[in-house]
Amino acid sequence: MFGLENKIPKILVVGDLMIDHYIWGDCDRISPEAPVQVVNVRSESNRLGGSCNVVNNLIALGAQVSVCGVIGDDKDGKWLVSTLESLNVKVDHIFVDDSRPTTKKSRVIVSHQQVLRVDRESKTKVKDTFLQKVRQDLELLVPEVDCVIISDYNKGLLDTEFTQYIITLARSENKLVLCDPKGNDYTKYNKATLLTPNKKEAAEATGIPITDDSSLLVAGLRLKKMCNLQISLITLSEDGIGVIDKSLTKIPTFAKEVYDVTGAGDTVIAALGFALSCGLDIYKASKFANAAAAIVVGKIGSTVATHLEIDRHLHTNISHLSHAQSHKISTKQQVKHAIDSLKLANENAKIVFTNGCFDILHRGHAQYLAQARELGDILIVGLNSDNSVTRLKGENRPINTQEDRAFLLASLECVDYVIIFTEDTPEELIKYLSPDILVKAKDYEGKQIAGSLYAKEVRLLDFVEGRSSSITIEKIAKSHT
Repeated sequence: MFGLENKIPKILVVGDLMIDHYIWGDCDRISPEAPVQVVNVRSESNRLGGSCNVVNNLIALGAQVSVCGVIGDDKDGKWLVSTLESLNVKVDHIFVDDSRPTTKKSRVIVSHQQVLRVDRESKTKVKDTFLQKVRQDLELLVPEVDCVIISDYNKGLLDTEFTQYIITLARSENKLVLCDPKGNDYTKYNKATLLTPNKKEAAEATGIPITDDSSLLVAGLRLKKMCNLQISLITLSEDGIGVIDKSLTKIPTFAKEVYDVTGAGDTVIAALGFALSCGLDIYKASKFANAAAAIVVGKIGSTVATHLEIDRHLHTNISHLSHAQSHKISTKQQVKHAIDSLKLANENAKIVFTNGCFDILHRGHAQYLAQARELGDILIVGLNSDNSVTRLKGENRPINTQEDRAFLLASLECVDYVIIFTEDTPEELIKYLSPDILVKAKDYEGKQIAGSLYAKEVRLLDFVEGRSSSITIEKIAKSHT
């Protein structure tokens, strides 16, 4: 929709580097020692948090990212740096201060709900010796990037003087400067391109209670004047983003389900920075950021949105379904690129593949494909070409052309991509895509399945009894005799 998939802007993130630590567990009793839950831990995981989550979101979108900040001399700091390096992030400008810990937020999750958070951090001001080193690096870095994102979590790095130094340097080089603000004194961010406060933060910073669109407009105008901003906007949670110029423009969002708002602000500023750096205006950039935020709040924990997910989200929320269908019908090269992007953003993402002729789409197909989609993060359908179907089924098949069959498959929300292949089997296609899960019908049990060597797992699913293209064709033939 936006055509940003192949853009590679250079973006610098300066801010508070953190780890989001998750403890996943179950609970079936209350402690006899105190009225608290007893959590049986099933697993633990670390994710990039704070400014690092902004970085992670930018990487998922395909940006070239440098990061600047301070960590502790501890195992958490080493984990953070090695993880960023694995994402090809430039980490030469991360400094180690042995007088402070690496910031770590531990969240206990039970049945998809956060029940407790424990923070390990220091909010003391970063030593001037480190700030001087950071300044020297920034003077070399800023001229080389398209955009600077200041991700402020009030952990001691970004005091008023240092923040103003960054903004002044970036603006002297005509660079975009986006700030995720903290605290009530927003003069700290004077002359930034834009800020990304939510409604509550904007109300506190301006002293204007935001209760309706009129007060939202007044608060946005005051924010713009107070901080000498180029663009004034206020994020509105489930209502999207309000962009304030002489009037208010509300860019709506469409979050289907909200599981966890952790990191949504990081996603918004990353997506805005990416889109603006690629040349979109603030209205299109806000639409892009809204879609990204809607995706991440539908997941548990700090996470990211990819171009694939953003496009899919937007296509399911516009009236012209044909755009979604044409987007889904892709070449194997386009789909491979989408898989690589998704895996880069989430190495645990599951790619599901199935194939068939799908000559006359019926309930059995729809149910089978919906079950297949539930096994992973995206579902790719390999579709036999017309010539391939004729060789497999006979001279009178297919009934519907490959274009019509692909169009109908792409109409199903559970299908992410359709690839038409010309061979009799999808073996070469499966080899090229290397899916995590290959799905076939239960009647393949005990048979050799083409391409099974190139998938990590093969799953066999039941078809709806008595439903098939052949049966449908027979019924039609009998009705005309």
